Amino acid sequence: MPTLLFVYGTLRAGEPSHHLIAAAPCLAEASTDRAFELVSLGDYPAMVAGGRTAVVGEIYQVDAELLARLDAFEDHPHLYRRQPIALADGRAVEAYLLPRARARGLPRIPSGDWRAP
Repeated sequence: MPTLLFVYGTLRAGEPSHHLIAAAPCLAEASTDRAFELVSLGDYPAMVAGGRTAVVGEIYQVDAELLARLDAFEDHPHLYRRQPIALADGRAVEAYLLPRARARGLPRIPSGDWRAP
């Protein structure tokens, strides 16, 4: 069964790692509930649960094989943790989140959009 995956950083269309997900169908642009923070790790962002920001991204439909490759790319579950989240429209999807403890001291991206900090 395919997984709906929300991506918000370098996997988005036009970003440097998009080639890893480009073969999967992009279903829509979307934003999350206002329940997250987006932080910068320099060359890429990280989404953290427990904030008040809606994060902007894209939804892809990925099969199990691609999901396993993306898990490896995102270093799940060691760096990022893939988990279910809610979008602003109520849909449930999966996304890669950084544990809050790892985000301490990192610069916030108040817009919630990696492309428009």
